[in-house]
Amino acid sequence: MLVQDRSTPKGPKPQLKEPSFPHPNTRLTLSSPSKSLDFTTWFSDNLYKIFTISLLIASVAAIFFLRNVNSPAALVHRAQANDHIPFPHIDWNSITPITDTTSSYASFRSEQWIVVSVSSPPTDSIRSLVKIKGWQVLAIGNSKTPFDWSLKGVIFLSLEQQAKLGFRVVDHLPYDSHVRKSVGYLFAIQHGAKTIFDADDRGDVIDDDLGKHFDLKLIGQEARQDTILQYSHENPNRTVVNPYIHFGQRSVWPRGLPLENVGELGHEEFYTELYGGKQYIQQGISNGLPDVDSVFYFTRKSGLEAFDIRFDEKAPKVALPQGMMVPLNSFNTLFHSSAFWGLMLPVSVSSMASDVLRGYWAQRLLWEIGGFVVVYPPTVHRYDRIQSYPFSEEKDLHLNVGRLIKFLVEWRSKRHRLFETILDLSYVMAEEGFWTELDVRFTAAWLQDLLAVGYQQPRLMSLELDRPRAVIGHGDRKEFIPRKLPSVHLGVEEVGSVNYEIGNLIRWRKNFGNVVLIMFCTGPVERTALEWRLLYGRIFKTVVILSEQRNSDLAIEYGQLAKAYKEIISSNPFIPSYLMKDREVFRYLPKIFEQFTNADGFLYLQDDTILNYWNLLQAEKDKLWITNEVSKSWTTVSTSGNNAEWFSSQAEMVKGIVNTMPVHLQVSYKETISKSEPSRLTVCSSEVFYIPRRFVGDFVDLVNLVGKSELHHKVAVPMFFMAMDSPSKYDPVFDSMIYKRKLPSNNSSASFYSAIVPAVHPWNVSSEPDFIKLIRIMATGDPLLMEMV
Repeated sequence: MLVQDRSTPKGPKPQLKEPSFPHPNTRLTLSSPSKSLDFTTWFSDNLYKIFTISLLIASVAAIFFLRNVNSPAALVHRAQANDHIPFPHIDWNSITPITDTTSSYASFRSEQWIVVSVSSPPTDSIRSLVKIKGWQVLAIGNSKTPFDWSLKGVIFLSLEQQAKLGFRVVDHLPYDSHVRKSVGYLFAIQHGAKTIFDADDRGDVIDDDLGKHFDLKLIGQEARQDTILQYSHENPNRTVVNPYIHFGQRSVWPRGLPLENVGELGHEEFYTELYGGKQYIQQGISNGLPDVDSVFYFTRKSGLEAFDIRFDEKAPKVALPQGMMVPLNSFNTLFHSSAFWGLMLPVSVSSMASDVLRGYWAQRLLWEIGGFVVVYPPTVHRYDRIQSYPFSEEKDLHLNVGRLIKFLVEWRSKRHRLFETILDLSYVMAEEGFWTELDVRFTAAWLQDLLAVGYQQPRLMSLELDRPRAVIGHGDRKEFIPRKLPSVHLGVEEVGSVNYEIGNLIRWRKNFGNVVLIMFCTGPVERTALEWRLLYGRIFKTVVILSEQRNSDLAIEYGQLAKAYKEIISSNPFIPSYLMKDREVFRYLPKIFEQFTNADGFLYLQDDTILNYWNLLQAEKDKLWITNEVSKSWTTVSTSGNNAEWFSSQAEMVKGIVNTMPVHLQVSYKETISKSEPSRLTVCSSEVFYIPRRFVGDFVDLVNLVGKSELHHKVAVPMFFMAMDSPSKYDPVFDSMIYKRKLPSNNSSASFYSAIVPAVHPWNVSSEPDFIKLIRIMATGDPLLMEMV
């Protein structure tokens, strides 16, 4: 049986009985022949009523007609509604087991299978699949496959062999289509499959290692326990996403994405996270020729050049929350056993639409068992053979997929077992015209075959779709800015859109536009002050520069070096070198606070520390930020023992100041200190910290309490912070910064710079060439910076 397209209605709709009153398009005049004077008189008296009723009927008919015209699938739906679809009745407890008694592989078992459909002689891609260690390749033939198809290491099932396996689904499958892979899935499950990689015969697995790209183990010691980025569920109206944007290609879209969503090019404002373990369906990205539809394929290239599109292999995998979907395919997708039921390829739709409809259908059902889909970085490379992409084979996608997604998100089932739920959904989808009665019967056969080969259906879990969604707090927001990789479309190299970078700049400015940055410069400030303002002034409300070299022309304010501290330090050989450089800058901060009374907060930064502002968006601006978890910056030292005289005197000063603090500050400080050893003193190098508006008053009070005492700055600042709030309540944004006490031996900061951390210390900028070097390296996180050099 050959099935490629949807079946058309079996016959014309029943004609409605003609109304007893005149047709609305019939012209009515007083000169029309009449049978009696009485009728003429009645007609004349009721003409306005007849006209009103006729107009109403015509309007309703027009609306009904237009509605059907705008919904192509509605014609199928209504035809099927008249030809009632019987619901399959299955005795789930009396299904006879099916064992392999006909093939030569009856005793063979393997837990990892690669299933591929073959229509031509063995390709190089299939030969490379055979080389993947630990995986058994299963090739499924069709009517186009050479009769002598054979390849060492591959199990091949011809049409004749498939028919002998005893599976119910065989009676429903077309002879010349790749959807015959459904037989292969059942064969693999029958022979011990735990994971199935759905592949095709023109894709090469990158590095010949599926375990390098996918999560093959979800439980046990070998399972990856890392958290997974997840698209935000904050917008309940967003039901489908283009994953190619996340992996660096904004202007490419996957086959099965509704065309109305193609123009959504922006990347995520933020992500959330979830723990792995239930990513039962794992979709890989394909380099070279990705999974694109005919609209993209025929409109985005000129001539006969092959596509060779690359995606970001370093981008993190990303999960889909309940209520949100992504297109899935049948040539680069890994299924775990808990989702084997989702392998069924529908038969009543076109071959190019079958796997996409399967993917949306399976994703919706996956929510019923608490599972989710994860999209992975490039896993295969597919070569563009410049083959035809028939648009007619995709008509089911372009006409119905948007409506299908909306339907699936809203659909609910009252069934109590998974297979009953699956059959229920397939039935309703046929009623709605997404596929036909053929797929209802096919689903029934598929589910019975699954049970017959020994598959255990997963248990249902309670859904949370109808419950109020959890509020996403600032701490739950995870930032990832996708790379923007070059592509060639219509023969024009896409080097990127400035709008993308400007969008980032606007977002950063929106977040920090009311935060004041206070910088302390130690180097020749006349060479770098303007550059610092150019770099950070684009992001923050303003940049206030403090230096020992006051310069009114450059608006540089004076910050005094604490001479008293310098004398104490120079006369004491037991003080660590990291305390030698001290600036009494905290005494000058209250004056700056007074200048910007409406600012959200104040971020202090020394010029030997680089701020990667694009990694600070997730930090909460009403909390304190400091390097309390950076061990080389925030340390504790003993105040007892040999050579501890200076630390002991500092501790005594801290104790005296604490006893004069207001009650809330004193209690906070003592609660924090009581958790540590009382004989130790906290010291913080404090090259970077943030004070929100709500703590400004407390900070000013603490500065006034210190007064003209000889308390060291690096002792005073951690004391201030522990008095203002408990360290457990600080925002952890600086916990992952790169911090070294000295520059590397080669004096090259670039050797340890990273754009994915919030800050880097130390860094030396003492001249314009140093600044240009810094800008170029920071441009990996903010490409617009290259406009400055």
